[in-house]
Formats: sequence, structure tokens, C-alpha cells
Amino acid sequence: MKFAIALYSAPHAPSSRRALRFAQAVLASGHEIVRLFFYQDGVHSASNSIVTPQDEQDTAQQWSDFVNEHKLDGIVCIAAALRRGVLNHEEAQRYQRPAANLDAPWELSGLGQLHDAVQAADRLICFGGP
Repeated sequence: MKFAIALYSAPHAPSSRRALRFAQAVLASGHEIVRLFFYQDGVHSASNSIVTPQDEQDTAQQWSDFVNEHKLDGIVCIAAALRRGVLNHEEAQRYQRPAANLDAPWELSGLGQLHDAVQAADRLICFGGP
């Protein structure tokens, strides 16, 4: 089965950890992840500026490691990211900001990527949100 996964919550939220565990289980069960789409506060999972307290899980780093390890398509909604100060190098330059906090494996793109993922997947699973 092919899954598209959308994450709407920040990396410190329980739903972010649940989404990561679900994604790991999907691949461990032999299924496919068409795309991971990070939207609303979920875009913070792609930020390399997060500092997690020592007594907590670094879910943002775990997401990055997971995407890298499995060579997944990790898309960060550009509108939500810009609104929350999550910028890659190109956007930091464009908006004359002093630093970028979004690196590979993440890619900024629009909601069309979520639509495409839904079309290619058998199931869309969403975590977090209002």
C-alpha cells in the first residue's frame, strides 16, 4: 500500500512522535511512503535551529534522519514555512534574512505537492492540526 503522510504539529507535540512511529511502521511492514508533507506548525520539524532539552527526544532530528536514511520525499509547505521563519538559503537571500535554517533533505514547495501525493497514494494519513 502507498501512503502519503501529512504532519501539522510541531516536533515537540505527541502527534509528531506518533507520525514518525507510524511512518517507521509503514516502511517496516513493506509498504511505501509516497511523500511526507509538513504543514502549519509541522514545518518546524524541518528546522535545523531547534535545540531540544537533554531529557527529551529530538523528534526534529529523528525526522531528518528518517528522511535521509530512507531517501524519502520530505516536502515543507513554503507558505507555512515562510510565515514561521523556516527558510532555506534561497528564501533567506530573497527576503534578506541573516540565516537559513532549512537544509537537505527538506525541500520547500507548495500545497500542490500534497495534492500530487494524494493522487499517487492509496491513503492520506494526517497527524496533528487544529
